Amino acid sequence: MSEAKVAEKKSVKKKSTKKKSKPEYLVIVESPSKAKTINKYLGDKYTILSSVGHIIDLPKSRLAIDIEHDFSPEYITIRGKAKVLNELKKKAAVVKQVLLATDPDREGEAISWHLSNALSSKNDNIKRIEFNEITETAVKEAVAHPRDINMGLVNAQQGRRLLDRIVGYNISPLLWQKVKRGLSAGRVQSAALKVICDREEEIDAFIPNEYWTIDATCTSNKKEFSVSVTHYQGEKIKVESADDVDGVLKALEGEGLVVSEIRKQERRRKAPAPYITSKLQQDSANRLGFTSKKTMIIAQQLYEGIDLVGTGPTGLITYMRTDSTRISDTAMEAVRRFIGDSFAPEFLPESPNVFKVKKNAQDAHEAIRPTDVFKTPDSIKSDLTKEQFKLYELIWKRFVSSQMTPEVSETVTVNVSGGDYILRANGSKVLFKGFTEVDKHSKTEKSKLPDLNEGDLVEVSEFHPEQHFTTPPPRFNDASLVKFLEESGIGRPSTYAPTIDTLIRRYYTTRSGRQLVPTLLGKLVNNIMKNYFSSLVSIDFTAEMENNLDRIESQETNYVDMLSEFYPSFKELVDKAEENVEEMKGILDEETEFVCEKCGKPMMKKLGKFGFFLACSGFPECRNAKSLPLGKCPKCDGDVIKRSSPGSRGVFYGCSNYPECDFLTRETPTDKDCPKCGKLLFTKKIKGRGVELRCLNDECGFAKEILDESDNENQE
Repeated sequence: MSEAKVAEKKSVKKKSTKKKSKPEYLVIVESPSKAKTINKYLGDKYTILSSVGHIIDLPKSRLAIDIEHDFSPEYITIRGKAKVLNELKKKAAVVKQVLLATDPDREGEAISWHLSNALSSKNDNIKRIEFNEITETAVKEAVAHPRDINMGLVNAQQGRRLLDRIVGYNISPLLWQKVKRGLSAGRVQSAALKVICDREEEIDAFIPNEYWTIDATCTSNKKEFSVSVTHYQGEKIKVESADDVDGVLKALEGEGLVVSEIRKQERRRKAPAPYITSKLQQDSANRLGFTSKKTMIIAQQLYEGIDLVGTGPTGLITYMRTDSTRISDTAMEAVRRFIGDSFAPEFLPESPNVFKVKKNAQDAHEAIRPTDVFKTPDSIKSDLTKEQFKLYELIWKRFVSSQMTPEVSETVTVNVSGGDYILRANGSKVLFKGFTEVDKHSKTEKSKLPDLNEGDLVEVSEFHPEQHFTTPPPRFNDASLVKFLEESGIGRPSTYAPTIDTLIRRYYTTRSGRQLVPTLLGKLVNNIMKNYFSSLVSIDFTAEMENNLDRIESQETNYVDMLSEFYPSFKELVDKAEENVEEMKGILDEETEFVCEKCGKPMMKKLGKFGFFLACSGFPECRNAKSLPLGKCPKCDGDVIKRSSPGSRGVFYGCSNYPECDFLTRETPTDKDCPKCGKLLFTKKIKGRGVELRCLNDECGFAKEILDESDNENQE
């Protein structure tokens, strides 16, 4: 071997044994997936660790707030988190600086504050870094500009946490004592429950009124079109009975109809703003059928990072808890360049579209948008799950379309006169697609009318009178409830999904299709809250508390003053309720026709942690309990019951005659029986058609689409 090769070999060997430099910085984030994404942007000088959410909090077992001493909280290390905290302390002790990179909101700031206090004994050089998107540019920019903990954000979060703890830990024990254990009450939760129950009362009290519409099929110059009778003697017509219909038809009989007026108007519809949290949850519910909780879980995944082929972990969207429509200059430049490269020049406005931020918005972060607009949904589809792709596509399309020109359409109104009556036809056509070229959900529906001229004679070939009845207001679904909470100032972007989830988990509401229906338990708890804590669950109180938290954040006031003003009157309400609320234990129990097979006594329908079940009335002597029959099995004479097993993924439904009957399904059972065969009906999601009531009896085949009247009310 030549001397040159020997020297080269020694050089390679020496290089391979060289030790890596020790990390100089510790970066702490909340989740392992976020740590994985950030790790690829920072070099060997940085160690990235995760706190896995909160490490320090109030204990669950007691109030842990010293009311007498300025509402001083008693924080502890969360059970099971000591190992994580010790590891963080160990790493913090050997680095120059600790950088806290928790989420950019009040809760993230509070987590950083707790971590800073816990680690300060090991390292006094602790700073906070913040980024709205997990990209290389944003992360490195944040690292280059660390800051101190924002105590305004921390104190606002502490104020919310302590206020909600005081409310929950005073009222919940009252509910346990008077109704049943395991119940809960909360400032936002109880206000949302009241909204749902109030709507149900409106529905129950609603009295339908009869009304009729009269449409007609017409021809003019051999061109057919449809009209509706709309006005009588210049006033909007009211047709309230079959006799009224006969009167209208008789009056129009033999009348010469003529086109008396044609109005054409150009309509320009501007692009909607990029998503804020509430609008994303609404559209995700309406368009994708996702619950608010599911939307936020998937959005969190997209924010923290998806493993893309050839790229590695990549954050795909900006932070998903925001009430601002603001867009950064860099993102604006990128989306305008994308539109200019991808569409004809007339789709790009001369200057960027700017959207108003609502009056009470915190405006702490940008709107929800893709971190890189050039990563189109189709280009990364293979790296995403089906649900991740759907949500990313929704966010991406909304962002791109928000910076495009308006849709231009022409609306046409044709009035046909016949004596004292006006019959009207409306039509529209799109002249220029504008932003709807991308956001096809927002397209204007086409409604063609033939070319007509004023003075054209019109002949009616057939009248189509139809009877209708006014309908009650629709129940809330996730989308419409989030919209109501937002408009009423109840809660903030981070609270909508957890609030709805809590109401479901506590069995205060259930889902019927997409609608939220209060249970008997929910109505019972709501009545207690309305009768004894009416000021607490009022929209005005809840909204005002949110304003107070905003004032704490801006350091105009402090949470001690807020709680000092709130607590005395609240304590009076609690004391009165303890004296006056009647004990209702057992009020939800019902005797059934089922007989205990062990002792022969009647079985009682009882409410447990996971819903209703059957228990022997001979308890505690007889402890027999079993699942509540939900309805007749589609395959045999047995009953459908809720089931689960260690190997199954969650709850499913099966036959009580198992294993003789093998009926199993994950479709959600309803409280309705099939009108054709009497078997239990289930709700089934049908791709592209929403939700159906469906009988799973193969010999029956009954199916009926569930009409959710509030599904489309939130469309832009």
